[in-house]
Amino acid sequence: MAGLLDIVGGLLMVGGTAFLVFGGLGLVRMPDLFNRIHAGTKATTLGTLLTLAGAACLRPDWGWKLLLIAVFILSTNPLSAQVLARAAHRIGAAMSVKTRVDRLEEDQGA
Repeated sequence: MAGLLDIVGGLLMVGGTAFLVFGGLGLVRMPDLFNRIHAGTKATTLGTLLTLAGAACLRPDWGWKLLLIAVFILSTNPLSAQVLARAAHRIGAAMSVKTRVDRLEEDQGA
């Protein structure tokens, strides 16, 4: 049973690392600040959670501590991204030319 948990834990950690790498790539490749925030937040949240799940498989005695870290990340990452995006919108950060709809502007205008 311990061998199976080691394999699952390793696969989860590799998957988490892949998402973290893709999140970093998204930060470089996305056209504007808002897309970068989105790519960075989604990918790093999932990558970190997969890495924590892998660590929990490898070290089951750390399970509660890792769960607490996961809850903290799930509650702070999306919130901080939303606050950063609203602040950037407020100061007039440039949007990509491909952006067709600005829902926040519509909401504020109404």
